[in-house]
Amino acid sequence: MELFSIPLATLVYIALAVFAAGLALKVLSWFARRLGPEEHPVGVVKRVKAGIFGVWRSIFSRSFFTLCKAFFVDVIFQWKVLKESRTRWIMHMLLYLPFLFLIFFHALGKFLSAPIWGTDFADLNPVFFLRDICGVLSLAGLGIAVFRRYIKKPQRMVNRFGDHYAIVLVGVILLSGVLLIGVKIASHDVFMDMVTNYGGLNPDDDAEDVAALTAYWNVHYGLYAPEVKRPVDPAVLIQGRGVNESYCASCHVSTKYSPAGYVTAKVVGPALTALTSESGVNAIYWIHVLACLIGLALLPFTKMFHMLATPVSLFANAVMGKQSAPANVMTRRIMELDGCTHCGTCSLNCSAMMAFQVKGNKNILPSEKLAALKKLSWRMKLSANELAALSQGVYLCTNCDRCTAKCPAGLDLRDMWMWVREELLAREGVAEPLVQTQLSFFRGLRKPALNGRLSASAEKSMAKLQGNYARLMDKSATVPLTGDRPAEMDPTFAACFGCQNCTSVCPVVQGCEDPGKTLGLVPHQLMASVGMGLSEMASGAGMVWQCLTCYQCQEHCPQNVDVTDVIYGLKNLAAKKAG
Repeated sequence: MELFSIPLATLVYIALAVFAAGLALKVLSWFARRLGPEEHPVGVVKRVKAGIFGVWRSIFSRSFFTLCKAFFVDVIFQWKVLKESRTRWIMHMLLYLPFLFLIFFHALGKFLSAPIWGTDFADLNPVFFLRDICGVLSLAGLGIAVFRRYIKKPQRMVNRFGDHYAIVLVGVILLSGVLLIGVKIASHDVFMDMVTNYGGLNPDDDAEDVAALTAYWNVHYGLYAPEVKRPVDPAVLIQGRGVNESYCASCHVSTKYSPAGYVTAKVVGPALTALTSESGVNAIYWIHVLACLIGLALLPFTKMFHMLATPVSLFANAVMGKQSAPANVMTRRIMELDGCTHCGTCSLNCSAMMAFQVKGNKNILPSEKLAALKKLSWRMKLSANELAALSQGVYLCTNCDRCTAKCPAGLDLRDMWMWVREELLAREGVAEPLVQTQLSFFRGLRKPALNGRLSASAEKSMAKLQGNYARLMDKSATVPLTGDRPAEMDPTFAACFGCQNCTSVCPVVQGCEDPGKTLGLVPHQLMASVGMGLSEMASGAGMVWQCLTCYQCQEHCPQNVDVTDVIYGLKNLAAKKAG
């Protein structure tokens, strides 16, 4: 078939060429771009060599079994998504697996299905039936995605152009595919073309057989044929069934095996007769084909690229560790930027979300920071406002690591924030004011000074931070307290910034079905209460008396707050008040 005198094969080759060029550019950029400073900068060629060596070593070692596990557990079964949300897992599986079937056994059917089921595979089972079912399942998954993004609208989920594009493109492909099957079933023009070119019947010489076959398809196959008068003579139907078995049944199963297409034919045929004409069928065909080709050509340049980048990122994170080559760590970091699906899970669980509520800076949310980080990795010039927003977003990160732990794509987001923070430290007039705050960066900068151009900035910032913290970290220092906080209570509660790490690791909280009802206040809420001068209220919470003193909260606190000791202080306060 042709579109404006351009053969379909030519359009396919153009789409494939654009896709291949985009894919090559994207993969090459993984080795050319960088995010954050490199301790030992290396060129593109050396990074490519390091990547090839890393892949070779992973495949031909024990790591191969780790890769296999990642493939089946994280890529195929999508265990990380299931852990976060059953609804999202169902949505992903409904979109993901049926769409893969449609790609391999429908779009690529001539290469995969034809050798197995013959050249008429498209109209024979199991392809005919499974194609329809997969289309319906994918539409169901798309419906859940639309409901989630546009109707339910989870908190702090920001929709970008890429999200709209992905949903519209997949919707056009699936809906036009179902509609195309329906109009082809109902179309008398398509039926006559099949009878003449494939059935070998002549409408003039075999008029009686053609009329009987038309009546049979009208009654049993969903064909829209107004010339067939109801009720149809049973003798004509018997004759039509015989003609169908002789000329059609060997290469076309009953259209009822395509329930969605059959129902569509029953609705569209009488209601929209223009669509069942030859021109109408061709128009829907080209809408479907062009949507598929546009999606293929633009895949490397849109959000849809995560279909390739996310599995690669999952494989890389499964086998890479602290001993990995710095060049490969940088490559993985860039790869992860393309592997983000912009699902919003990290933002929903971000400990700094209250800062976003107050300041309205979307770069405080992890999923939105990644867009700015992509620009940074391409060395695109950010405006002063963009740079300030990114700087604030990165430095207000509390290092709680929840974004990394919750990410369904397995991205090491905390590593990104750490290294971008270091890069921003080197920029004059960007990070210096925010570095002074005691709320966020002590843990991030409490490490050996970086080599090279960042050492002065890092040492300067670290010295200021350590100075700010000296008073809180000195247990013998007198800390002025307000409200009803007893002077003997451990003063480190003032360093708490509400990251909720203590609550996340607390076995008492994990053992409660409804912690708020059972415990009253959970650990990070106890610290906040003490900070606001509400120690007496906090001392009456069930958490104070059910604490196991396992010190998990204290050991996991990124701000070195003595959480368990503060809880001891609350117990002493309660005992003192009780006489």
